[in-house]
Formats: sequence, C-alpha cells, structure tokens
Amino acid sequence: MATVTFVDESTAGARTPAWALQIFEERLTLRELIRRRIHQEVAEHNAANPQPRRSLVQPTSTERALNGDRGERPRHRADPQRQIALAEQAFRSNGFVVLVGDRQVEELDDEVDLRRDTEVTFLKLVPLVGG
Repeated sequence: MATVTFVDESTAGARTPAWALQIFEERLTLRELIRRRIHQEVAEHNAANPQPRRSLVQPTSTERALNGDRGERPRHRADPQRQIALAEQAFRSNGFVVLVGDRQVEELDDEVDLRRDTEVTFLKLVPLVGG
C-alpha cells in the first residue's frame, strides 16, 4: 500500500497544503491517479466540508451559483465525471503538469510507480504577462 501525498503549486509561487491518499496498487496510470484524487475531492466537496484545501477540482460557474457562497450548505452536488473530464482537458492543454517524485509524467496513460511515500505535484502553469 502506498501513501500518495498530493501537492498543488503554481508557477506564480502559490502552494497549497499537502494532503495524502492511501492507494493499494503499486502502479497506476496518471489518468487513474487523477481520477482517484478527484473522486476524493468531490466526495469532500459534496459532504460540505467547509475547509477548501485543494485546487484541482473547481466547481463550474453553474455549480458555484447553485451552491451559493462559501460556508453555505451546498444545494447542488459536484459531478465527479465532469470534474475528471475538465482535469483531463486541462492536462492535455498544458493547464498543469504532473511530477511524480522528480519525474514529469507527460501522458495520461503513462504508468507511475507508487511507493510508500510518493509525492505527486500538480504544477499549475500561469501564463506570462504580455506573452
């Protein structure tokens, strides 16, 4: 069993607190790793966990409008399949890159080795001003 620690960073220097997820397999594709992360995030979002600590899953504007302001009890549940599709599209269009340990994973279907304490960094790419 592996403990995968997720870290979100941006090229602008922002970093969110790391969080961990237990995964029983030793190898997964990046696609499956993202899927599991998002399922966990959506479950927490839908349970109305008031502490937003992750940034890969962002409710759509429709979901935000239906949910109201932060702190209110959600009236609409986030759709994990939609969030997975959005994350995969963002990855394909270079919205973020993924580092497993010190290795960049370049394709969604690339397999990654998961060890006891694997760190997975989601690095959000921020466009340069003026270019």
